[in-house]
Amino acid sequence: MVGNPNSGKSSLFNALTGLQQHVGNFPGVTVEKKSGWCMLPGGQQTELVDLPGTYSLYPKREDEWVAYRVLMGQDDTVKPDLIILVADASNLKRNLLFCSQILDLKIPVVVALSMMDISAKKGTKIDLAGLQRELSTPVIPVNARNGKGLGELRKTVENVTNTTVGPAHDFIDNESLAPESIGLLKNILPAVKHPYPALHWLINHENFELTAAEQDAIETAEKNSGFNATKTQASEILQRYKRINQIMQNTVVEVDPLARKIFTDKLDDILIHRRWGYLILLAVLFLLFQSVFTIAALPMDWIDMGFGKLTQWVAGLLPQSWWADLIVNGLLAGIGGIVVFIPQIMILFGLITLLEDTGYMARISFLTDRLMRKVGLNGKSVMPMISAYACAVPAIMSARNIENKKERLLTILVTPLMSCSARLPVFTILIALVIPEQRLLGLVSVQGLVMMALYLTGTVIAMLMAYVMQWFIKLKDKSYFILELPLYRKPRWKNIGQTMLSKAQVFVAEAGKIILIVSLVLWALSSYGPPARMQMVEEAHTVALAANPDNENELSKTHAAQKLENSFAGIAGKWIEPVIKPLGYDWKIGIALITSFAAREVFVGTMATLYSVGNDADDVDKTLRSKMQSATHANGNKVYTLATGVSLMLFYLLAMQCMSTLAIVKRETGTWKWPLIQLGYMTALAYLFSLLAYQILH
Repeated sequence: MVGNPNSGKSSLFNALTGLQQHVGNFPGVTVEKKSGWCMLPGGQQTELVDLPGTYSLYPKREDEWVAYRVLMGQDDTVKPDLIILVADASNLKRNLLFCSQILDLKIPVVVALSMMDISAKKGTKIDLAGLQRELSTPVIPVNARNGKGLGELRKTVENVTNTTVGPAHDFIDNESLAPESIGLLKNILPAVKHPYPALHWLINHENFELTAAEQDAIETAEKNSGFNATKTQASEILQRYKRINQIMQNTVVEVDPLARKIFTDKLDDILIHRRWGYLILLAVLFLLFQSVFTIAALPMDWIDMGFGKLTQWVAGLLPQSWWADLIVNGLLAGIGGIVVFIPQIMILFGLITLLEDTGYMARISFLTDRLMRKVGLNGKSVMPMISAYACAVPAIMSARNIENKKERLLTILVTPLMSCSARLPVFTILIALVIPEQRLLGLVSVQGLVMMALYLTGTVIAMLMAYVMQWFIKLKDKSYFILELPLYRKPRWKNIGQTMLSKAQVFVAEAGKIILIVSLVLWALSSYGPPARMQMVEEAHTVALAANPDNENELSKTHAAQKLENSFAGIAGKWIEPVIKPLGYDWKIGIALITSFAAREVFVGTMATLYSVGNDADDVDKTLRSKMQSATHANGNKVYTLATGVSLMLFYLLAMQCMSTLAIVKRETGTWKWPLIQLGYMTALAYLFSLLAYQILH
């Protein structure tokens, strides 16, 4: 299935395949591959592959190259038997360019004409029978929203599948574009039988799988025949539009667009207004941000509570042993760390799909492009960056709609600097610890202002880092911001539901594996230490328990803290203490920095263990705050001063302490290079800002 972007292709794909879909990546690239099973009238199941949207057969973006390679038979995983070409009836002239190129590939084609209702609203009348004669291929009007025409499309696909060749006549005389060069190419590659595919082999043979001898032979043929790719391509497009204009005159009656202003145009007068448009945009983004927080909060709490009860039940069921601890604190904790993200991922992508479905997403990109471009990003970067206020994991996944490789990579690299919800528990406890509960003018909370300042700081630094990094990333990919503003439409709730399910599935299947492995490694580092040290801890606990049998609960908490202190993670905390001391941190904070690499919110749990605060306390946060408040260094100075608190908040704001994010960046970029660069630069940034803050405020 192919078509222009915003032609209704994905909607038709969802309508034909329903829930029988699976999502993956095309081999070697991060472009999403959607395929599903479609039932034909005769009972035959056929696999339908939804290729990325493209405007022509001359690719510029990575996703266009993916579609192009499939259509040219260069993808080993997808070999097209038939092409369903989705064309937008309300923009027929533009869609017919790509359509005409597909027809000349000589693969069997069925044209699915979408947006017929919008075309009718514009006052456009299309002679379907005449259009079918002109194109020499079946043309079926469809409406994926109400299912109209889907039965006829399935029946036509079944009939056309039995043929082996495409339309009998070329759309234009392709042979005349470069007759000598095409003839020589056919001699070199006898399997290429038709002139238009031969033309593409001449233009893009360097990107196709050929032997060195074949590549040299094609280069020689081009030189000998004087083949000029740019001139040939320009001549082809002119000839195609000349024929398309004739078809439009013969088969389409259009009303003067100025005479009929449709609802979308009227709404755009407000929504993309040079002043009101930005205010409405801020309101929409605020609602999106708040919705992800508020709607996801309840299911996330349920998951947290459910895994807490499951962990307690399993712990009570199993005997005390290393493997039981591995299951409870390693495996179950790791799975919980994966599953807890699912509500945010589903809700975020559901809301983004809602904005896309209604047509407003394109307006967001349009409005923000000017600001984003100044720092090396793209108008389409704004949604991932705003989404990262909730969680960087789904935000990075949503950066896929940025076509330009460099801008997409920049967006991925700076998105984790936006302050996500996982940082909130850390900020909350540290602000309560070092910022006084005061109000300016009796109204504005100082603690609230500090929280807002942290969010603004993260956003500003993200923009500055994007501006700096654009000069170091040497990807030479031209930036095009070609954006079609689609018509406003009612959302398709079924489509939104399918997208939410598929994104959750991708996250669990792909990123979940890496998260689980790292969780188990962190469990091992936190649970084990040098045998001699651990034996001393156990002996000391046994002696203390024998001396004070009535104080078992408190001794168990102290024992857990001592075990963590003498574990490999604890030793690492002591080992890095000289490095973090200039930031105002002690070894206990060092352990928290290490253990919270799994997820930032682990900081609170680690501190609760280190300061012997039980999970069964009535108010863990309050108890922990009081113990941290009274914590002192060996010289008697307080650990958590204003300088230390601000330094620690800045460290958690800027550091990459989220293995889930690293896992998803690796998945999206296809290499460990960029996650490691991200880890390095964010850690350095966090250290520098924390050092400055502590040294200035100390």
